[in-house]
Amino acid sequence: MHLETLPTTLKEKLDSLKDELAIIDVREQGVFAQGHLLFASNVPLSRFELEFPRLVPCQTTPIVLCDDGNRQSDLALQAKELLCSFGYEFVSILKGGVQGWQNSGYELFSGVNVLSKSFGEYVEEACHTPCIDPAELLDLRTKGTQLIVLDSRPSSEYHRMSIPGAINIPGAELVYRFQEVTPDPDTLIVVNCAGRTRSIIGAQSLINAGAPNRVVALKNGTMGWKLAGLELENRKNRTAPKPDTQNLKWAQNAAQKVATNANVNYIDWDTLDLWQEQSDKQTLYLLDVRTPEEYESGHLPKSRSAPGGQLVQATDTFIGTHGARVVLLDNDGVRARMTASWLNQMGRKNVHVLQHSVLPRSSEKGPETPEYLGFLHHDSDTITPAELFVQSKNHKITWLDLADSRTYRNGHIQGAWFTVRSRISECLEQIPSSNEYVLTSPCGTMAELTRPDVVNHVQASVKTLEGGTNAWVAAGFPLTTGFECMAAQPNDVYWLPYDYDPEEAELRMREYLSWETNLIPQIEKEANAGFSVASPPVAKERL
Repeated sequence: MHLETLPTTLKEKLDSLKDELAIIDVREQGVFAQGHLLFASNVPLSRFELEFPRLVPCQTTPIVLCDDGNRQSDLALQAKELLCSFGYEFVSILKGGVQGWQNSGYELFSGVNVLSKSFGEYVEEACHTPCIDPAELLDLRTKGTQLIVLDSRPSSEYHRMSIPGAINIPGAELVYRFQEVTPDPDTLIVVNCAGRTRSIIGAQSLINAGAPNRVVALKNGTMGWKLAGLELENRKNRTAPKPDTQNLKWAQNAAQKVATNANVNYIDWDTLDLWQEQSDKQTLYLLDVRTPEEYESGHLPKSRSAPGGQLVQATDTFIGTHGARVVLLDNDGVRARMTASWLNQMGRKNVHVLQHSVLPRSSEKGPETPEYLGFLHHDSDTITPAELFVQSKNHKITWLDLADSRTYRNGHIQGAWFTVRSRISECLEQIPSSNEYVLTSPCGTMAELTRPDVVNHVQASVKTLEGGTNAWVAAGFPLTTGFECMAAQPNDVYWLPYDYDPEEAELRMREYLSWETNLIPQIEKEANAGFSVASPPVAKERL
């Protein structure tokens, strides 16, 4: 008999949270997005070994796993057995899953990053963050008003599509860099994102910091711009440089005032060293909130890259344990303080800023080193792209593609079946039996993880494509697009409005924006959300 947690017991723990607690939903992201607990983080069983140790690093953390409550698939039980085999000590399953939670009278929330997005809506309502709609912005431009548009999204999102003329300054970078591109205080600053949240938080960050300019959020972001019938730009790379000495000093003083107003906590090197020694018993998240490029150029050992704007926008994808110690790092005294101010107001307890620059101890370079539960089985059952290309011409080979459905649609090897690891037995029932299977995924890791599962279900040769689909493309072999061979529904990932075909995208945008603006009434039913706002300066009204 496995240990279960009743919905009422979990609700009581959340309402009076004093100790650490992780709530992990193990369903695929697309299913998770249909309805989940507000305080749950999503770690799909398909990717469990890859994502769980990053999200819940301490093996003594009390963990509650949840799925849809369907005991036939028993995803939560499979996840529990896996965690216990790797040394996690306190793991239980939510009785009845998300359906049991709802049947007990508690709220389920659709979408992803709900707590962060709800907080953005809360901030707009509480701070009266000023906004401008696309038509008004266009009219001001036509009249020659002195203004600038700052896109607060990560560079990858900005590169995909952006407001014409917008400059990319991701969220936590705004206070740090904005004066480099807005030296005149008479310039109107318009902050945008794809929808609403990062526009609101970005604009309010500048207002809270006492920016000398008038600052507004672009209502509904790039979606609102598109829905107004206006054209977006693609593949632009306009960015703001790091601040000069004078602007850096201003940003540091401004961030310090914001942090003081938001009751931000600080620690020194000695405390950090002590907390790292204790991290096997009390969770410690060491998060570097600078840009990914700065992180890769040199970072503190055991720290993770968590750009500040995204940390506020998608907190549940970086921090899986409630009540854990969180230490934010930068090298300038601006970005960590601004990020911590928002996390404090979001109700995240135990957030601290390292008082000192990380640079003296930044001995590691390159991207974050992944941690896995267990080890990947690198064995001889692989085949190179060149070998496979030749062999596939001579005899029948069944391809299984373990990429997510969005990636599969955008490019896969012709004839490959879209499959999902957590539903592999159901997928294989949909695929004609074969004497030889070859598994692939973008870099090959998911294929390697899935190979033992396939071996357990078929009496045939099972190999993985060496280097995955990326190696296939690098070897010069073609891909095809679309949903060609589907052994599972494409509900493994959360589809954003821009992921849909153009004729459907606008409908999805309207639905998404309506969902965001309706979060506040629903969040009010969760009395333990813990949101608050520090009193900000009054936004400037002049043009």
